[in-house]
Amino acid sequence: MAITRRRRTLTTLLAVGLVAGCDGGSPETADLATSRPQAGSLAVETVVAGLEHPWDIGFLPDGRILLTERPARFRLVDAGTASEVRADLTDVLVGGEGGLMGLVIHPDFARTREFTTCQTREENGQPVDVRLVTWRLSPDAASATRVRDLLTGLPISTGRHSGCRPTIAADGALLVGTGDVAQPSHPQDRRSLGGKVLRVDLRTGAGLPDNPFASSSDANERRVYSYGHRNVQGVAVRPGSGQVFTAEHGPTGFDEMNRIRPGGNYGWDPSRGGTVQTYDESVPMTDRDRFPDAVLPLWTSGETSTEAPSGAAFLDGAQWGPLNGRLAVVALRGQKTLLFQLDEAGDRVVDLALPTELNDAYGRLRGVRGGPGGALYITTSNGTDDRLLRVTPRT
Repeated sequence: MAITRRRRTLTTLLAVGLVAGCDGGSPETADLATSRPQAGSLAVETVVAGLEHPWDIGFLPDGRILLTERPARFRLVDAGTASEVRADLTDVLVGGEGGLMGLVIHPDFARTREFTTCQTREENGQPVDVRLVTWRLSPDAASATRVRDLLTGLPISTGRHSGCRPTIAADGALLVGTGDVAQPSHPQDRRSLGGKVLRVDLRTGAGLPDNPFASSSDANERRVYSYGHRNVQGVAVRPGSGQVFTAEHGPTGFDEMNRIRPGGNYGWDPSRGGTVQTYDESVPMTDRDRFPDAVLPLWTSGETSTEAPSGAAFLDGAQWGPLNGRLAVVALRGQKTLLFQLDEAGDRVVDLALPTELNDAYGRLRGVRGGPGGALYITTSNGTDDRLLRVTPRT
């Protein structure tokens, strides 16, 4: 793929990433610069502009799109316009990285009209938690009412690392990627919901009986699917396999793309085994000295590149041609989309493409979801005149 001259050095660093199998072996350096699609292979159109920090995207059965905006607003996108959906969001704490964030439309939405969000909560101006809230959209889609607090008690701090990304698994479970809220003990504490991938019942918020720690006496630990994470902001389920992949922010550099293994420890421990009370970001992102069995990332940006990866979704459909089946990860700081080709087992990255059309062209990219007809939808996160983009293969 063609690369602009001023981005060439960064692209080279990304194209030679650290790739590890899930067999516990050491990472190896792999050249991922081959088999790149040519510039002009993607068509990008603006569905709607004038948004403010749109965080996540949900597709309704009638073709309309529901968006969350971090400053505590729902937007309904219909025929190129975005109207506000009335809802009581007065308890949402908007600050730092927190606010109204992740969104999933329930699989039975056509019957129940329910969807679930991640949001930070305040009481009397004080932060309480990050929580999952289930809503019901009115028949005319003009308003939403709260049905239940699905899961409360996700940790909160200054707003840092409070991002929360929900995704429906192949078996209907609700997967939720969470941040560690920059508190040192959360990632390795399985009784904390921070720095985890959770797997819960979409109706009750309880941990599922086949979760890796289902026999624990602690309700939070029963919800944990994987732990030792720093800030998971992308969760994607591979079509046809059910394999789960995440995109995760590293400290400075060392952003990761991971294959999630039930019960896996991904090795982030800024508490240094509980020996320090400060959030020590000098520790390895995947600390195999302290945790010999820690799961190695499939890809890392390495020491010299910080991408701040956010949403993740798979390209799905024959219309994508050679890109079909790739994992799309969008980046905030990197302002690009990375397209990972994985092997069939999901244990290895075999190619990484950086489409020119989405490389430093729209600013910071926050959310990405596969939509109707296999199109890819992406939100920008620049703070002013943000956009919802529709990406398709150019014919």
